[in-house]
Amino acid sequence: MNAPTPNIGRRSIRQLDAAAANRIAAGEVVERPASAVKELVENAIDAGARRIDVSYADGGKRLLRVEDDGHGIPADELPLALQRHATSKIDGSDLVNILTFGFRGEALPSLGAVGRLTVTSRASGAPEAASLTVRGGDTHPLRPAALARGTVVELEGLFTATPARLKFLRSDRAEAQAIGETLRRLAMAAPGVAFSLTDRSDPDSPREILRLEAETGDLFDALGSRLRAILGPDFLGNALRIDAERDGVALTGYAALPTYSRGSAVTQHIFVNGRPVRDKLLLGALRAAYSDLLSRDRHPAAALFVEVDPDQVDVNVHPAKAEVRFRDPGVVRGLVIGALRQTLAGAGHRASTTVGGAMLGSFRSEPGLSGEPRPAYAAARAGLQPAPWTPRPADGFAEPQAAGWSARIDPPAAEPEAANLPLGIARAHIHETYIVAQTADGMVLVDAHAAHERLTYEKLKAARAGSGVPGQMLLIPEIVELDAASRGRLIEAETELARLGLGFEPFGGNALCVRETPAILGEVDCRRLLPDLADALAEDEGRGLEARIDAVLSRMACHGSIRSGRALRAEEMNALLRAMEATPLSGQCNHGRPTYVELKLHDIERLFGRR
Repeated sequence: MNAPTPNIGRRSIRQLDAAAANRIAAGEVVERPASAVKELVENAIDAGARRIDVSYADGGKRLLRVEDDGHGIPADELPLALQRHATSKIDGSDLVNILTFGFRGEALPSLGAVGRLTVTSRASGAPEAASLTVRGGDTHPLRPAALARGTVVELEGLFTATPARLKFLRSDRAEAQAIGETLRRLAMAAPGVAFSLTDRSDPDSPREILRLEAETGDLFDALGSRLRAILGPDFLGNALRIDAERDGVALTGYAALPTYSRGSAVTQHIFVNGRPVRDKLLLGALRAAYSDLLSRDRHPAAALFVEVDPDQVDVNVHPAKAEVRFRDPGVVRGLVIGALRQTLAGAGHRASTTVGGAMLGSFRSEPGLSGEPRPAYAAARAGLQPAPWTPRPADGFAEPQAAGWSARIDPPAAEPEAANLPLGIARAHIHETYIVAQTADGMVLVDAHAAHERLTYEKLKAARAGSGVPGQMLLIPEIVELDAASRGRLIEAETELARLGLGFEPFGGNALCVRETPAILGEVDCRRLLPDLADALAEDEGRGLEARIDAVLSRMACHGSIRSGRALRAEEMNALLRAMEATPLSGQCNHGRPTYVELKLHDIERLFGRR
C-alpha cells in the first residue's frame, strides 16, 4: 500500500506560483475532455451564442475546438480573460444572485495550465479579431486574427503539462462518448441554440456526430422538438408534459410512462435554472415519484427543469457545479414528487406504445411446407394430427380446439357501445391468462392477473388513505409458522398492518395466529401471505415507513388478484376492462410491466400483407 510519506521534518509554508495553482485548479474543473467541453460550451451560451460547433480529435486528447457566434471578447480584455478569477459575469459583491452558467473565472486559465490553449475572438462592432495563446501557463503576445464574429477556443494536447493525468483517461472512444453526452445534456437546456459535434481524428475525413438545428415555438414545442432529436421519438411519444409550480418553484419538462422504464438511469436528465445537474435530492425525488410503479431494477426516464429564484439555490457547492443546495429542499422535493404522481395518475390506463411495437416485432411468418395450410404445418411440426374445424350452425362459431382457449364471446346486447371504449369489449380468454378484446380500430391483449393486481393495489391505497382497509374476521383463526426474523418483522409492524385489515397475535414459538384479513382480498392463503409480507418488510428496511407499507400493499394486491389458470366469464372480463379504464396507473402492474398491449388494425393488416 502506497500511503503518503509523513512529513517528519517541519517545512516552511510557501506560496505556490501561478502555474502550480492553475494546474491544481484544473484538477477540479477539468477532469476529462468532456469537462473542458462543458466549460467552453457554457461560456458560449453565456455569450448569447445562437450556434455552437464543437470538434475533437482522439477523444479530445489531441484536440478540442469550440466555436460560437456570441458577442465575443474585446481584444484588450483577452489577456485578462486568461487570468484566474477574472470574469465579466459577476462583480464579486453578490455570489448568490447568479444568472449565468459560469462565474468563477477558472475555466480558461485552468485549460491553459494543462494544455496548449488558443483563444481567438472578435467582439461585436470590433474592426478585427484578436488571438492569444497560452502554452503550459506561459502567455504569448496578443496578435491579430481573421474571424467574422464570436469566439473560437482551441485546446491541443490536453494534460501534456501534467502527463500523470493522461494515464487516468479512458479510451478515445469512451472519452468521445462522454463529450457527446455532455453536449447533448447542454443542448437540452438550450433548444433555441444550434449545435454540431464533429470528430476530426482523421483530418482528411471529418465525421459529423451530431447536428441540432435551433428550435422555435413556445416552451413545450421547442423543448419537445429538441428532446425528440436527442432522446428519440419513442421517448417523446411515451412522455407526459410536466408543468407545475409551488411556493415560487416551477417544474416543467417531460416524464415518461412507467412502462417506458429503462435498465439504468442514463435517461434521467435534471436541470436547475438551465444548468444540468446530478443532484441527489432531485434524483431521489424522481425515484420516489415512481416508487410504487417500478421494480427496483428499473429506472424512470425524464427530462425535468426546475426554475427557482437564484437567491434560493446555491450553485457553488460543487467544483464542477454538478450539485446544488436549495434553501428550502422540502418544497422542491415535494413539488417534484407531487407533480409527477399527479401527472402519471392523470394518464389513466395509458401504457407505452413501444410495448405494442415490441409485440409486432416478435411476430415471425413461417412458410408452409409444399403449400399446405399453416395449421397443418404447425401440427406436423408437433407430431400431431390437426384437429378438424367444426362450425356450429347455431351461431357460426367454432368449438374451442386447444386446451386453455375459450370460444369467442358475443358482446351483451345491452352494451353495443362498449366496442368504442378505449379497451373495447372482451372476445376471448386464452390460456386462462390473457383477455383478447376488440376495440373500434384494433385489438387489445390484457394480462388479467397483472391488471387485477394493479386495480387491487390502488383500492388498497385508497382505503389506507381513508379510514383504513376494512378487515374480515376468520371463522376459524389460522395458525402460521414462521422463522424468527419474519415473525419479528411482522410483530414490529403490527399496528400498521392492523390498519391494512390484517389482524394477528403471537401464538407461542415462532407462530402467529391470524384472526382477520383484508376484506378486499377475499379468501387468501395466510400461510403464503404472511411470509411474503415479511419479505417485503425485509427488502425495504432501509426505506421510510410509507415506502415499506406500500411494498406490503403491493404484496397483498398480488395475493388478492385473479390467478392465472382460472377461466373468466364474459361479464368478469368486461368488468375488468371497464375498471382499468376508470383507474389511474392501470396501464402497468406494480412492477412497471405493461398490463396490456394494443395493436391497431393497420398494424394487423401489415402483418398479413394487406398494407
